[in-house]
Amino acid sequence: MRKLPALGTVAAVALVLTGCAGAGADPGAAADTGAAGERLQIVATTTQLADVTREIVGDSAEVTSLLQPGASAHSFDPGPAALSALADADLLVINGAGLEGWLDDTVEASGFAGTMVDTSSELELIAADEDPHAGHDHEHEHEGEAAEEHAEHEHEHEHEHETAEEHAEHDHEGHDHGEFDPHVWSDPANVILQAEAIATAVTAADPELDIDASVTAYVGQLEALETWMRDSIEQVPVEERLVVTTHDTFGYLERAFDVQVVGTVLPSLDDSAEASAAHIDELVAEIRETGTSVVFSESAIDPQLAATIAREAGVELREGEDALAADALGPEGSDTATYIDAQIHNITAIVTAWGVEPLAVPESLT
Repeated sequence: MRKLPALGTVAAVALVLTGCAGAGADPGAAADTGAAGERLQIVATTTQLADVTREIVGDSAEVTSLLQPGASAHSFDPGPAALSALADADLLVINGAGLEGWLDDTVEASGFAGTMVDTSSELELIAADEDPHAGHDHEHEHEGEAAEEHAEHEHEHEHEHETAEEHAEHDHEGHDHGEFDPHVWSDPANVILQAEAIATAVTAADPELDIDASVTAYVGQLEALETWMRDSIEQVPVEERLVVTTHDTFGYLERAFDVQVVGTVLPSLDDSAEASAAHIDELVAEIRETGTSVVFSESAIDPQLAATIAREAGVELREGEDALAADALGPEGSDTATYIDAQIHNITAIVTAWGVEPLAVPESLT
């Protein structure tokens, strides 16, 4: 198995991709898929990455998602179908940042011999023990800062600017898979970089595929989504942008859009964690003290504990159709079935909980 950094020149990537068509395949098989009438086989670990990949490749490649709609990436247990898909895959697109703790064993069991694309290796990751608002008093003005200046202003943790190579070594060579917050997709700016990484790998795997137009169009949609999210959120004063969610999954939204996650029902980045009685009492007290008005359940997690906390704090619970699509997209036909739709759903739910209506969604996103 070969591993590919997220970004780089197509020429460099092409060298890595030689022989990525699967175990025992001819070294030139990847480049010959178009001539042979066989589509490139791509497996993505998460529903979000599968959707992004499909937007990029359209019908020119076959994309399989290991995770199904509504499933948690933290506790995934791959079955025969997942192993079979991996065995035949040319490319494996992963989130990285420690999200797929089950990945190494799954890859080994499947016999996957293609190329792994770590889409988070070029992102500025939040350390697991880092407060996205460390040193941030909600009084400063940073809305117009450049991305690099904003990152320097917001984050001082020693791991924040580690290189892609260091990150890859940490994430895939036995390092503890709990060092970073892996929920990078709550910030569309991260997904733009992930989409570009996927496009680079696809082009290198099959240079005959013409995906330039689809990449440009989809990145344009993500940029429009980011602008819509920011403009909708900025209708609300910074000190009123308070959120309580089921588990710690919106750190990148918090960092990028100056939202404050007051607390989480499960005190962990992992949605399989448990909450102690002391934690519940502390969260209820924090909700009351800050004036947070809503507790959000998440679509992939049982809302029972969130309901208990909301009831004890005397605030509203958003659940069912109003729950946030945090770790996974919804089923086909739902209003959270695509990455863009899920982000629109989440921001609409959050902003309306703050007492305002989001701005009209751009036609390019509908």
